[in-house]
Amino acid sequence: MASADNGPEGQFVTLPQGQLHVIVEGEGPDLVMIHGANSNVRDFSFDLIGRMADDFRVIAFDRPGFGYSDRFGGPLSPSAQADILRRGARQLGVEDPIVLGHSYGGAVALAWALEAGDGVAGLTLLAPASHPWPGELGLWYRFSASFLGQRLVLPLVANLAPRALLERSITGVFEPDPVPEGYVDHLGVDLTLQTSQLRINARQVDSLKGYLEAMYPGYPALTLPIEIVHGEADTTVGLQYHSARLEEEVESVNLTRVEGMGHVPHHAAPELVADTIRRTAERAGLGEAQ
Repeated sequence: MASADNGPEGQFVTLPQGQLHVIVEGEGPDLVMIHGANSNVRDFSFDLIGRMADDFRVIAFDRPGFGYSDRFGGPLSPSAQADILRRGARQLGVEDPIVLGHSYGGAVALAWALEAGDGVAGLTLLAPASHPWPGELGLWYRFSASFLGQRLVLPLVANLAPRALLERSITGVFEPDPVPEGYVDHLGVDLTLQTSQLRINARQVDSLKGYLEAMYPGYPALTLPIEIVHGEADTTVGLQYHSARLEEEVESVNLTRVEGMGHVPHHAAPELVADTIRRTAERAGLGEAQ
């Protein structure tokens, strides 16, 4: 059903370990987009890709194991995912891109910048997960990453969960902002509830804190332009634990705090996000967007 209702919108890049699904649109400086947890590239094709394609060549990936990209083993660290996406981007002729990451994708974008050095022109981060946070994940993530959760519970969720359950989950991520009309259908209910994707997502999120523990000491060495948009009402990735710390630790960070915004800036304030991407390009010396 996932394939029938929400087929691939883009093309495939083949690497030795598997294929990456990627949407490529537009002309101009290269802009790579990396989606968040338990999502896929359709989160960007709903609006943001088309909005930016007049100014940039947009390269938006399904992360390994999500959407229509192969798993490439797993669960993969943000650094390992960044390496795979960077190699896929290289096959498309991408050089010195702006890298945009949302939520978990923000961690992947930061890993890309840490490892690629001058090979990234700038970062645009949307409600990024960047630092280890106090406390533990909720019971659902810890349980779904366990042996019993992986083998029994997640397959049941994938096969029996009603559409309303997914809609409530997405509504919770967007709150207090509304979910745009048609978004859930565009993202793909069956595509989002694939057993393999749920399993990978649970294990990746469960292990993320440890990976960020290893990553964040390297952030102060980053000198590239970094623009961040983060909602002050975000209860999924708390601004004070992530973006605020990046702002304190990295001189090149410019953080835009948005009062009353939830976890999905590119849907809650798409033109603000578009302007932020353009500002990243200007700071990187890529020229003012037309």
